[in-house]
Order: sequence, then C-alpha cells, then structure tokens
Amino acid sequence: MTRSEFAKGSLTFMSVIVAGFLSTTEVNHRFAAANIDTKVSAPGPSSAACVDEGGAWKNWPWPNVPALSPKCGADR
Repeated sequence: MTRSEFAKGSLTFMSVIVAGFLSTTEVNHRFAAANIDTKVSAPGPSSAACVDEGGAWKNWPWPNVPALSPKCGADR
C-alpha cells in the first residue's frame, strides 16, 4: 500500500464518519421536534413514558428508549 492509497482510504473513511454524524444530527433536529409537537401534547402524569402489559412503549416519540422505565398504571 502506497502513501497515496493510504491517504485516499483515510480521507474516505473520515468523510463517511463526518457525513454520518451530520446526517444523524440533522435527522434528530428535524424529526424529534416534530414528534414532540404531535405525539406529546398534553402535560401531566399521562404523558410520562411507560411500558404497557404487552411490552410496548407509550408516550415515547424517539426510537431509543430508556432502560428500566416504569410500567403503565391503570390510569394511563
């Protein structure tokens, strides 16, 4: 492997990492704000994230979920 091949490979690798980071940041800014506005509109105890009996998440607009979230009560 020559120096020019190594430089091209390193530049390509770094470009992919930077592009991935920027696209992830853009998606989070664009879609997380839209989900918060539409899905979680009412404040109070009913808007807290919880897990129902079937294991589905309620009131959590993001794809990643917190570990050890509380179970949903009968009022949710």
